[in-house]
Amino acid sequence: MPVVVEPVLQSKVTEALAKDLGRGMARLDPADMARLGVAIGDVVAIAGARRTVARLSPTYRAHRGQGRVLIDGVVRANAGAALGQDVEIRRAEARRADRVVLGPLSNAAGERDLARWLDGLPVVSGDRVRVGVLGCRPAEFTIGRTVPGGPVVIETTTTLELAGTAGDGRGPLATAPGPPLSYEEIGGLRRELDKVREVVELPLRHPEVFERLGIDPPRGVLLHGPPGCGKTLIARAVAHETEARFFSVNGPEIIHKYYGESEAHLRELFAEAARQAPSILFFDEIDAIAPRRERVFGDVEKRVVSQLLTLMDGLAPRAGVIVLAATNLPDALDPALRRPGRFDREIRISAPDRDGREEILSIQSRRMPLAGGVDLPRLAAITRGFVGADLAALCREAAMTCLRRALPGPGLGAGRLPSERVEALEVRMDDFLAALGDVKPRHRDRHEP
Repeated sequence: MPVVVEPVLQSKVTEALAKDLGRGMARLDPADMARLGVAIGDVVAIAGARRTVARLSPTYRAHRGQGRVLIDGVVRANAGAALGQDVEIRRAEARRADRVVLGPLSNAAGERDLARWLDGLPVVSGDRVRVGVLGCRPAEFTIGRTVPGGPVVIETTTTLELAGTAGDGRGPLATAPGPPLSYEEIGGLRRELDKVREVVELPLRHPEVFERLGIDPPRGVLLHGPPGCGKTLIARAVAHETEARFFSVNGPEIIHKYYGESEAHLRELFAEAARQAPSILFFDEIDAIAPRRERVFGDVEKRVVSQLLTLMDGLAPRAGVIVLAATNLPDALDPALRRPGRFDREIRISAPDRDGREEILSIQSRRMPLAGGVDLPRLAAITRGFVGADLAALCREAAMTCLRRALPGPGLGAGRLPSERVEALEVRMDDFLAALGDVKPRHRDRHEP
């Protein structure tokens, strides 16, 4: 009897659109789908360092004929694949799941939310899934035992069970604040994000390239721009996508009142980052610990600046440690930090333009029940000067306006709200326009037309 060989496709991993985040979707060229013998809506297995499953959808014309698969950060993490890497794709037979055990990794969601958000999602044991909860950060779960085993599709009839307690779970980001971020969750900063990735990803993923060229990889990147523009988000996303340990330090946390304690804290941070390499050491508000020495009178600040300079000079060229720093006052930093060999690259994170604001609004509102009349392009046009944090606040305030309209009064009363009242909530365009009266922009870009 002849052996039937299933077709296998080699595709290069490409970043998905923000609207596909968390949907368990893989977008392929229709010609590649025909070669695999699969159709839209079929489930395929994607294998990188590990194997996961996703539901197929056609890719966009700009990516056709290039041998690419568009998958979001959740699917990339489940497949153990990074952007630009090749993965194997083949047809998968996914059965209906009778029972799925979920282990919470972050804030939990109600069973009703889980059933609604996971309906139709293909999974295998060991996958991570992200559940969008209205008004909250997305909750993360890991897929435990499934009945039956192998690839399954969660449906409304599937019994979902929560097991274990929330923790940091699988993955390298135990030191990162908040849930892991993927590139699809950052809007309006595509050019700046590409610059950071160029400097950070290559040394961490391919240090042998620098050895071959006989040059030292970059040691540090300084991100500067107005408050709330996304500097910290970029650092967290790059750390997650590169599977590097992420050590986040707020500038004021370094300063201690006792002699030598601040410098000792800095040395411990650099030593721990080197032990757990590849790693990213991120200093937020670095101007608080490294001001211009000629402008400060305290001895502690001068010693901390000197120690930081010494530690950055002492980093081994191929130690696998990248120092990222963020500030909205770059001119307040000591000039010695800004020379090549310390912070090799300075990247300005600007306020987003109109297209960037529309992308951010679509990301921030993707889990909101928007009414049909919500016009995101119009909102993007009238929010000139808004940075990412402002637009997130605008969406949050619009949701609160919707809540106040639907549930008038100072309190919501005792007991649980009926599910039909919750399901009926919709955020309207009027809610966004009303929220504009309470949310003001932090930044005005004089160069924007």
